Amino acid sequence: MVTRVRTVLGDIPAEDLGVCDAHDHLFLRTPLLPGQELDDPGRAQELLRGFHGLGGRSVVQWTPYGMGRRPGDLVALSCSTGVEVVAATGLHQAAHYPEELLGRILPELEALFVRELTEGIGGTGVRAGLIKVAGSFHGIDAHARLTMAAAAGAHHRTGAPIAVHLELGTGALDVLDLLCGELGVDPGCVVLGHLGRFPDGVVQREAARAGAFLAFDGPSRANHATDWRLPEQLAELADAGFGGRLLLGGDTTVPGTPGMPHLLRRLRPRLEQALGKDLLHSVLVTAPARAFAFAAPREGPRP
Repeated sequence: MVTRVRTVLGDIPAEDLGVCDAHDHLFLRTPLLPGQELDDPGRAQELLRGFHGLGGRSVVQWTPYGMGRRPGDLVALSCSTGVEVVAATGLHQAAHYPEELLGRILPELEALFVRELTEGIGGTGVRAGLIKVAGSFHGIDAHARLTMAAAAGAHHRTGAPIAVHLELGTGALDVLDLLCGELGVDPGCVVLGHLGRFPDGVVQREAARAGAFLAFDGPSRANHATDWRLPEQLAELADAGFGGRLLLGGDTTVPGTPGMPHLLRRLRPRLEQALGKDLLHSVLVTAPARAFAFAAPREGPRP
């Protein structure tokens, strides 16, 4: 059976993702970052071309519903640069949205996610290939529980993978208890983001042992344990047998951060020296192809 990833240009065989930035943003808008919006298609094209010129072939954009996804521009950028782009549905933490918007969409959240995965985002016909949700600091608040339940329901109906923002890298095991324990999502369909920001090796190993994918993202942020701890963390997880569960992303959220080319220009040589070519190929190519592939939708009643 050929596994497939849903890009903004349509479904492709998972192995065609190639070298993948597993978590990034071409466009992003939130009231929590006023004046720091990512909304420049020209700059996005420049980053994608730089990424492609270094061998990058795909970018998974985690920008969810209501945060400035610009699906039409994603299509144009993918066509002009040759980089496959995966768009997201889903919902971030409540603080990123006005209360009146949440009041309108929360009652039909699962249906909204399914519609954006199967029909398109905002009537554009550009389909999402990922469900993005978010935990809270060291746990799961009521909003996160609601959005994760909707994400699980949409996953069971469509097979779409679920990506989770872990607040400051915390709460990974609580998320897995809810999504995979209570809500019946296969851990292999869950990507946990920001684990490098709270570099607890015990939690990282437990999450990998459960079967989830671990995304190390957000390089060159001075207030997070990112670049300088990254080779050590990945090597420790690989030595523990979890090399096939590791992903790498840039998570560009504001203008002025290094962006997608940085992953390949600066981090790739460093990681190749620390990890070896085979493991780095898994991190950049093999693991993303598995992590972002659609699973078979569940038949029959859900848990």
